[in-house]
Amino acid sequence: MSGSAVAALVGAELAQPVDPRVAEMAAAIAALHPAAARAVLFYGSCLRESQLDGLMLDFYLIVSDYRAAYGKSWLASANRLIPPNVFPFALNGLSAKYAVLSQDDFARLCSDKADNVSVWARFAQPSRLAWVADEAARRNVVASVAEAGSTLLALALPGVSPAERAGARGVFEAGFAMTYTCELRAERKGRSGSIVESAPDYYAALFDAAIADGRIGSAAAVSRAEANAATLRWQQLRRRGKTLSVLRLIKASFTFAGGIEYLAWKINRHAGTRIVLRPWQRRHPLVAAILLVPRLIASRAIG
Repeated sequence: MSGSAVAALVGAELAQPVDPRVAEMAAAIAALHPAAARAVLFYGSCLRESQLDGLMLDFYLIVSDYRAAYGKSWLASANRLIPPNVFPFALNGLSAKYAVLSQDDFARLCSDKADNVSVWARFAQPSRLAWVADEAARRNVVASVAEAGSTLLALALPGVSPAERAGARGVFEAGFAMTYTCELRAERKGRSGSIVESAPDYYAALFDAAIADGRIGSAAAVSRAEANAATLRWQQLRRRGKTLSVLRLIKASFTFAGGIEYLAWKINRHAGTRIVLRPWQRRHPLVAAILLVPRLIASRAIG
């Protein structure tokens, strides 16, 4: 990745300053796992907000390995088997959640070797390196995040028209729209367009950098074999992603403090539903999660 145009662009983006309150939260999250913390990334819609009160901030904590990160072995096993683990966090009146991934899993899940879109779909978007242990950790994160945008572009390109293929916007919008079909994220119409519109210069530069690095070709015709391979790959990602989404939601009901509330909030936010939890669902969150998710899928509230 040395000398890569994509890595240079991503490195500069990650190095952009964050709100001091975000930096303070990132450092505090790292301090919760002192033996393993390598980096904390700030990402998501809150990255574009100046008013953080009342929002839920999104972080990824990158650790050296799961065994070093947890005092409880079952959490390490859960993180390894169905990554990531997600935890709530609050500091000085701000609320957040942070996901935990090892350096190896983060690198794999940002790349075309990933068996689901969850990580590379998020880090194809702008993010910030809000805390980092040392220079080696910084280089590791930059190399991983640099793979995310290239992965999205390479998979999206065969599915867009020749006219759209010539510019960043059409390819990124198509790519993000496809990722929504691979998770239980019933995003509102136009969501992919609003994401690209939020940072058009960044996406245009990333598109050009991927071309410069030879990761994609903008104008070359896509062969039938390439188009078929991309279609098959998206089908595989959808099947795997739907299953993982259900497993992660169920897992979050007992690894995430107040997990059933988090599950209801997450579905309401993405699907526009108005789930109101009953007392028994709060008392038995795992059973509630197992019963709730299939009902929502069947009703097409998510999926």
